Amino acid sequence: MAAILVTGGTGTLGRPVIERLRASGHELRVLTRGSRPGEPGLSYVKGDLATGEGIAAAVDGVETIVHCAGSSKGDEEKTVQLVRAVREAKPHLVSMSVTGADRVPGGMVTSYFAMKLATEKVVATSGLPWTVLRASQFYDLVPRFVRNLAKLPVIPVPGGMRVQPIETDEVAERLVELALGRPQGLVPEMAGPKIYEMADLVRDYLASAGMRRPVLAFPLPGKAGAALRAGAATAPDHAVGKRTWEEFLAAH
Repeated sequence: MAAILVTGGTGTLGRPVIERLRASGHELRVLTRGSRPGEPGLSYVKGDLATGEGIAAAVDGVETIVHCAGSSKGDEEKTVQLVRAVREAKPHLVSMSVTGADRVPGGMVTSYFAMKLATEKVVATSGLPWTVLRASQFYDLVPRFVRNLAKLPVIPVPGGMRVQPIETDEVAERLVELALGRPQGLVPEMAGPKIYEMADLVRDYLASAGMRRPVLAFPLPGKAGAALRAGAATAPDHAVGKRTWEEFLAAH
């Protein structure tokens, strides 16, 4: 079968994506910045999206790229490097984005959404066959967010910010379905079954983990803050997720 390259394959979304792609029988390559031993049907290729080093070799002969790599900054530039390396071969580029990318105004706190929208434009104007999936925040984000701030005397959270988180595995399943299919452009976004305030998710996790920390909800300023409080990062018409936040907490 055709070779598939996965970027961000060692991350939160990349790992379940790889598990599902392996079950499909395709030859898999995973782009990493360091050397790692491979496995039958799965090889790790060294490359750096930030500099472009090793990317040309990594994409040689692949027919599909599942672009899961993401960070708090630099995604647009990294995607440009990827597109430059594969422009002649024209593989199907399947890329992840975030719910609300086109609805949350850019700002200091919300620059992530602007970056994701800019990255989408790189993919859409690349000249490659492409598919972009927007998904809401993963449940896994909340424990990671709390752990990063656990040493503080209080946990600061954007006040009134409405989110509609989703189970990572459900997004991975949909992404693999898209990767194994034909290019579709921008597909309908994915969000979880319920809408919450971010502060409530943090309080829920603290209670379930037995951590006693006060939560300080602070207002986000400007148009971006107003948009997030109004639910710009949610997608109630696309509440396709099955597993609830409460079920996620019970399992963890």
